[in-house]
Amino acid sequence: MTATPASPSSDKRVLLAAPRGYCAGVDRAVIAVEKALEQYGSPIYVRHEIVHNKYVVQTLEKKGAIFVDETAEVPEGSIVMFSAHGVAPTVHQEAAERRLATIDATCPLVTKVHKEAVRFANEDYDILLIGHEGHEEVIGTSGEAPDHITLVDGPDDVENVTVRDDSKVVWLSQTTLSVDETMETVDKLKEKFPKLISPPSDDICYATQNRQTAVKQMGAEADLVVVVGSKNSSNSVRLVEVALGAGAKDAHLVDFADEIDEAWLEGVSTVGVTSGASVPEVLVEGVLEWLAQRGFEDVEIVKAAEESITFSLPKELRRDLRAEAAALGENR
Repeated sequence: MTATPASPSSDKRVLLAAPRGYCAGVDRAVIAVEKALEQYGSPIYVRHEIVHNKYVVQTLEKKGAIFVDETAEVPEGSIVMFSAHGVAPTVHQEAAERRLATIDATCPLVTKVHKEAVRFANEDYDILLIGHEGHEEVIGTSGEAPDHITLVDGPDDVENVTVRDDSKVVWLSQTTLSVDETMETVDKLKEKFPKLISPPSDDICYATQNRQTAVKQMGAEADLVVVVGSKNSSNSVRLVEVALGAGAKDAHLVDFADEIDEAWLEGVSTVGVTSGASVPEVLVEGVLEWLAQRGFEDVEIVKAAEESITFSLPKELRRDLRAEAAALGENR
């Protein structure tokens, strides 16, 4: 469904994407940190940012979470949580060697890709992983089968790819990529490797697809698109690219409303607003308020999909929460 027509009484309007913001995997990961702090007390160590959002990380730090780059930074015997982006098996081994209690907050959709990598590696396939070099999710997935996985960083990288047997090749992808760019890469790979096998289901997550679809619907009508999200958030960066590709005259990524440059509004009558999958709604509300103060008070929803998916908390946390609930019940 596209946006409703603009009100004739105003030449300034906001197109607000739906869905936007938190996906089920991010919601689960953030709640997991909060519940762990309530259950075990602070500090809870988190390996890498739990999700790629500056505000979320700062908020959790204030509550007692300590973010570290490497497992070696966590004191022996402490609790460490793995971020939503997933980790390689070697990280689990490092944690065991340091006697760390682990809580794995990897998004279940990322875990699915990890399992696919293991399965295809066990069947001796060459795995072409479409993703961005250095991204935490790519590092984690590659670590599942380093001898079988080759990273393909976009369509321009295809010409560099070599495989052992072009009859046993499969592609997988990072979950937060641009849908269009990924399929462009897949098409080029299929030209080079006609027997290339696709994964049993689409690796790009539902939330990434839905947010990109909403931005495509608003893009052609928007003079400016403001994407709320952090620069290290792959899916947020992709939304800017998708907006421009869909016809938006201008598009920018901001963490907070006060990062918007008033000069961007020059000659603008329609502003599209959306947010990446790791962005809390309070930050979007801040942007809408900032725009309203400058005459952009009419807000129209551009709805691309309904989302009702939820994920249960990490099993380690569920186990301890259940045990505590049972103990409280016995003591009544």
